[in-house]
Amino acid sequence: MEAREARRRLKEAKRVAVLTGAGISAPSGIPTFRDAGGLWKDFRIEDYATPEAYRRDPLKVWEWYAWRYANAMQAQPNRAHRLLAELERQFTTPSPHVGDRLTPTAREGSGFLLVTQNVDGLHARAGSTHLVELHGSIGRARCEECGARFPLPDPGLFIPPPVCPKCGGRGRPDVVWFGELLPPGAFERAENAFAKAEVALVVGTSAEIEPAASLGRLASWAGAYLIEINPNQTPLSRLADCSLRMGAIEGLEALLSPTSLLDLE
Repeated sequence: MEAREARRRLKEAKRVAVLTGAGISAPSGIPTFRDAGGLWKDFRIEDYATPEAYRRDPLKVWEWYAWRYANAMQAQPNRAHRLLAELERQFTTPSPHVGDRLTPTAREGSGFLLVTQNVDGLHARAGSTHLVELHGSIGRARCEECGARFPLPDPGLFIPPPVCPKCGGRGRPDVVWFGELLPPGAFERAENAFAKAEVALVVGTSAEIEPAASLGRLASWAGAYLIEINPNQTPLSRLADCSLRMGAIEGLEALLSPTSLLDLE
């Protein structure tokens, strides 16, 4: 069975790279962008998520992001976020000493990286630290004058636009808008992890938005065992060694939960 083999591979791998998209946060109440009822059903990209829109009306754009920020902070990490945080800990937990001997608990010689296209911050709040937020974070601003990044205040106290604590300049949302480059070094770090991965896990993404969509292909071409979790078929499905037609929580429960039903079959 593909799923059982995928579970075994994840247990034994020393280098794992994970990519997540909007589908992992949907159960937490964060709307996706392109599905029925998604954000772009009611809002035009050109009005809110481009540098041109911000230049035309920065306050309008900030009010939209302040609304999204408040929604994101009300949302809670779900079981899928927490399972990935636990998977990371299997690689990064320091090994305790027993007597004079070091007892290994993490996977020796291992590596783990979680790459997300989401800006909601739920992975970090779930405990993930080996994390690349490819498209930035809705909970931060970036100063237009000095480039400093700084967290937004509590949503209940936030009145946009924010002011940089270093130089007093106006801050813009620290997210990647359509037509902008990714944060320096972010994609290079992601690309390196997927090129070296023994197992690549792609969860809840349409595999259509570049350059993130290329990461699964890169891992497969480099010889990684590729797992996809998505209720819908995507352009990546034909390359996947295991495609689970499930939502993020159900799929990650099957692969990562200590009490997975796969172990009982």
